[in-house]
Amino acid sequence: MNLQSLINKIQQARVYDVAINTPLEYMTQMSLRFSNCIYIKREDQQDIFSFKIRGAYNKISGLTQKEMDKGIIGASAGNHAQGVASSANRLGIDATIVMPKTTPEIKINAVKRLGGKVILHGNTYDDASAYAYELSAETGAIYIHPYDDEDVIAGQGTVAREILEQLDNLPDAIFIPVGGGGLLAGMAAWVKHYHREVRIIGVEPDDAPSMYEALRTNKRVALPQIGIFADGVAVRQVGENTFKLACELVDEVVLVSTDEICAAIKDIYDETRSISEPAGAVALAGLKKFIEREMVSNQLYVVVNSGANMNFDRLRHVAERAEVGEHKEGLYAVTIPERPGSFHEFCHLIGNRGITEFNYRYSDQDSAHVFAGIQLKEGLEERRHINEMLEKKGFPVVDLSDDELAKLHIRYMVGGRSPGIQNECLFRFEFPERPGALLRFLSLLGGKWNISLFHYRNHGSDYGRVLCGFQVPDEEHQDFQNFLDGLGYRFGEETNNPAYQLFLAS
Repeated sequence: MNLQSLINKIQQARVYDVAINTPLEYMTQMSLRFSNCIYIKREDQQDIFSFKIRGAYNKISGLTQKEMDKGIIGASAGNHAQGVASSANRLGIDATIVMPKTTPEIKINAVKRLGGKVILHGNTYDDASAYAYELSAETGAIYIHPYDDEDVIAGQGTVAREILEQLDNLPDAIFIPVGGGGLLAGMAAWVKHYHREVRIIGVEPDDAPSMYEALRTNKRVALPQIGIFADGVAVRQVGENTFKLACELVDEVVLVSTDEICAAIKDIYDETRSISEPAGAVALAGLKKFIEREMVSNQLYVVVNSGANMNFDRLRHVAERAEVGEHKEGLYAVTIPERPGSFHEFCHLIGNRGITEFNYRYSDQDSAHVFAGIQLKEGLEERRHINEMLEKKGFPVVDLSDDELAKLHIRYMVGGRSPGIQNECLFRFEFPERPGALLRFLSLLGGKWNISLFHYRNHGSDYGRVLCGFQVPDEEHQDFQNFLDGLGYRFGEETNNPAYQLFLAS
């Protein structure tokens, strides 16, 4: 892809038939808190609540009449689908969108409302995309790629053009969410063409680091599996064109955790009273991590809020995890001696810190295990201090603040220890979240091995997460492993997880 050609296409992009020049808002609270000047680009205010309308419309509006008459086809689990459907509706073109069967109803209904024909196929974006390519070859409909197309990249690049026009001074860095790389590539091309000194920093979830790994290894990699919390940037492999541009123009990619993304969603809400989707808050999470790492001040930074297509059900999960992500809450498993006054001693050590959670059940005559959430005022340093203080005073403690199993399951199951259970093995599973999926999952599990523990909680995500215990005699472990491999679900063993051993294991 020729860089000058891309710059020309960004200059000529026809995005404003459907897109708006979104506000660039000063983040007063965040700027004061981090001693830097921070702005947020509000792409969540587009008509489809996402920047994706820019690239989709720029591509589709540039088709010839003959191509338009053939219709268009795309594959997406959300925002790109709405961009294609909205653009097609505006131009009077037939549009078919292939979406995974795991796509939430809210996104399917949005595409239908915009006039798109929806076909549900497969459980992942990759399945849907492969099928869309097949249909394109069969019908002649034009395939609209979500990110690895020059016209799509050019449409996304108009975000950078607006930012530079809206600021009185050049930013020191712009933080951009990364999925397939279309937004990153388009914005980087425009900024670096005119101002090489401005840093371009991509941000990805640490469980979907496709661009990070590609730049690290200097080649495109297909990740074996990815996390789906920030579904708008959950891509196994970045585009060929976007990768080439990133190699030339991107300064670095920062990785952020689910908890850090949740904290950034809360930050955006506190600042703007608007709800960002996880992918939309990724850039702000990356900025916070960058500032803490570099210990910089008095800089001018811009973050892109890429979208607001958030399922309401997920807000519960976000609220639960935001405080941990902000390092304002620590989660601990504390062993307390079963003797008079031990609880009082423990609480005295915690002092005036707020207790956010306290789960306890008698275990045996010698000791008890407590799952405690403790408010923090000084972040990670205080979290470590509490850990060391409790150990020094004779209260064995395990910091569970970064233990995903503890945060997703164990905290809701404290007190569920069953002394009579033998040969228990603990596994976590993910299955596509759709009507009847849990029943189908349970039907597959039923059979030879007794299920001794089960915990499932709907988080409004594309995938359900289950914790399951099985009673498996030692001599049957290989048969059980073969059984798991044949299920077709992602799984991992957690039998040795300290949270399980402390609170649930026999």
